[in-house]
Amino acid sequence: MKHASPILAAAMALTLALPAQAAGCFADYKAKQDNPLRLHYGVAQINGPCDAASAAAELAPRLAAGGWTLLNIVSTFGEDGLDQRKDSAGPNYLRF
Repeated sequence: MKHASPILAAAMALTLALPAQAAGCFADYKAKQDNPLRLHYGVAQINGPCDAASAAAELAPRLAAGGWTLLNIVSTFGEDGLDQRKDSAGPNYLRF
């Protein structure tokens, strides 16, 4: 039974850390449509790892379903960066 406590404590710590990490990742991106050419800047919540490559892999299919092509991920950030990007993203703020 001496080994159960450290294992249980580690499992609880991991369980408590996961929801906070998953809820706080966002990416700002640029996307386009062709014929006629249309561009947009947006902000999206990311559910996977919080890095540009993972954000691109997750966001590209979402945008494609709406007829858009992902051009690039500008950055990834936490909830503290949402307010400063809201006006710039306009109708594409948390749309995709």
